[in-house]
Amino acid sequence: MNLPFPLPGVVALAFAVSGLSGQCASARQLNGFDVSNATIPVEEIRSGGPPRDGIPSIDHPKIEPAPEVNFLRDDDIVIGVEHKGEARAYPLRILVWHEIVNDVIADKPVTVTYCPLCGTAMVFDATVDGRQRSFGVSGLLFNSDVLMYDRETNSLWSQLGMRAVSGPAVGKTLTWLPSERLTWKAWRTAHPNGEVLSPDTGHRRNYKEDAYASYFASSETMFPVPITRLELPKKAWIVGVLVDGIAKAYPVDQLPAGGSFEDEINSRKLTIHWDPEARHAEVRGASGEPIPSVMVFWFAWQAFYPETLLWKA
Repeated sequence: MNLPFPLPGVVALAFAVSGLSGQCASARQLNGFDVSNATIPVEEIRSGGPPRDGIPSIDHPKIEPAPEVNFLRDDDIVIGVEHKGEARAYPLRILVWHEIVNDVIADKPVTVTYCPLCGTAMVFDATVDGRQRSFGVSGLLFNSDVLMYDRETNSLWSQLGMRAVSGPAVGKTLTWLPSERLTWKAWRTAHPNGEVLSPDTGHRRNYKEDAYASYFASSETMFPVPITRLELPKKAWIVGVLVDGIAKAYPVDQLPAGGSFEDEINSRKLTIHWDPEARHAEVRGASGEPIPSVMVFWFAWQAFYPETLLWKA
């Protein structure tokens, strides 16, 4: 397969090793996963290149106090999570090499996920149906989005779909937790006594490298994705929100800079705030409660939520 941009070293190596090169998978066993009861089209599940766990999740994360962190630049993007007064940041420069962090914040098991192909950083409650799960990277994709798997049942889970799509857990859903995507400078200012995921992961990776710079600079996707909504360029950044099962997209380049505005989804009032300097979008409900949202490429959001509403300035 000819790609429009060079692959980062670890991904290129995985492509060569796997021999699949992103071709459509049609077998009922993919990377060792039984997909015979899959709720998504098996022929649209693709190998991203790496084998199962070829992109290693971080399962025993080391944490550093924010004041001691010296490996981040002010404009680096981090994913912030808060629970019971504890604030923790997960730098994308680390997540891009691992895609999943299994962690516990103030007694709450969480799974921090990142798909660089879709730009999606999403945090989930790691307890599903009363059972704590440990997630890994399957090496498979659906709609260019990472398919995770849980080590307890060997089921495949869709990140953007937020549910199990094959295996014994098929049909079970993930609880999406609020998180912040913003610059290190903005997060550090807001949480001076917070904690940060350490680059001491136990794996040899170049956490200084912007591994997907060429991909983000390209207007094209790495893998074919069904495009049925043409209102925006494929890689336009949007803020995606789900309220009562109704999806809505807010194009970032149309949001009022540094201001807030109100909107309504299914009679529920929302307040959306966009800070371009911090590169931070925040969505809150009528009582000020945080509403989960995700910065995501338009092509991915419209693929998973083809009926999505689209906000216009």
